[in-house]
Amino acid sequence: MRAASLDALVVTHLPNVRYLTGFSGTAGVCVLLPSRCFLVVDFRYLTAARELARDLEGAPIAVEAVERTYEEVVVSVLRREQCLRIGVEAAWLSVSRFNAMAGALAAMAPFPLQSDHPVPVLVPTERLVERVRIVKDAGEVETLREAARRLSAIARRLASFVTPGRRERDVAVDLETAMREAGFSRPAFDTIVASGPNSAFPHARPTDRLLEAGEPTVLDFGGVYDGYCVDLTRTVQLGAPTEALRRLYEAVEEANKAAIGVVRPGVRPSAIDAAARAVLETHGLGAAFGHGTGHGLGLEIHEEPRVAREIAGLPDEPVEPGMVFTIEPGAYVPGVGGVRIEDDVLVTAEGCDVLTDAPKRIEVRV
Repeated sequence: MRAASLDALVVTHLPNVRYLTGFSGTAGVCVLLPSRCFLVVDFRYLTAARELARDLEGAPIAVEAVERTYEEVVVSVLRREQCLRIGVEAAWLSVSRFNAMAGALAAMAPFPLQSDHPVPVLVPTERLVERVRIVKDAGEVETLREAARRLSAIARRLASFVTPGRRERDVAVDLETAMREAGFSRPAFDTIVASGPNSAFPHARPTDRLLEAGEPTVLDFGGVYDGYCVDLTRTVQLGAPTEALRRLYEAVEEANKAAIGVVRPGVRPSAIDAAARAVLETHGLGAAFGHGTGHGLGLEIHEEPRVAREIAGLPDEPVEPGMVFTIEPGAYVPGVGGVRIEDDVLVTAEGCDVLTDAPKRIEVRV
């Protein structure tokens, strides 16, 4: 904020609000100043927010109550604190909310305007909070490590879920039930169960299709544990695979290991992606791998770093110890099927720790 000459930062993206304050409601705004923070909430969360602020001993958090609109309270705080350069989250603040705040601030300016009268201005910012969130602290790492341990335990049971004659939808329900029983508060995203020809679609939704012998089934699932997201994909083979499928399994497993093998501090995410992509290209599967190799994990299921091809204008800073992200190469061939293997990794000073430890290839005898 100092580098951007900001007097205040209005944080509206709820994961960022939670990161800064610990507040986890479905509505709220954080007004961050150099020496204190205002947490703006409505009646539904007022008591919880005040208890939160009281429990954080020494934390300079003040709670502001919304009577009519969030924008009115935020503008009132900014005016009271005499803020002039006010940062907003360009990626997350809607045009209507921006206009409402800008109009209210303009209405408070002295009239007629004089050259010596400073006027408040909203300054679009990018990734101010996200740049801090990308490196996890010790507490966050421990939460993600435990979440990955619990998710891996479920993955080791996949052979009991994937049996001939079961519907994809039923398998998805079983996975989500298992996650709740393991202590996850909810799925981190819509569970993917894609069997047979559906496995050739990277983000297929579960259907009423029955699982059949000889086919692969891609299972991509993740949960939210104490607010933090983990994600894992395994492809279960029912019975012996065809020769074409066997080559897919081998190539994707090799790509997964190659990408993990280059993860260490100082390596750019695009280089990690390139390691996986090079393996699949060697196997003639470059065109069958159309998505990125991974994504960051944390309070959101998709956050920085973005582990994919380098694209001008998008972040590709070298990875650092404390970053947690997925490694998930895949190959999808219509008429043959698809295979994806996904693990969660933590960057360490020496290299990386693989947080998910379920077997990479699972074959069920039928």
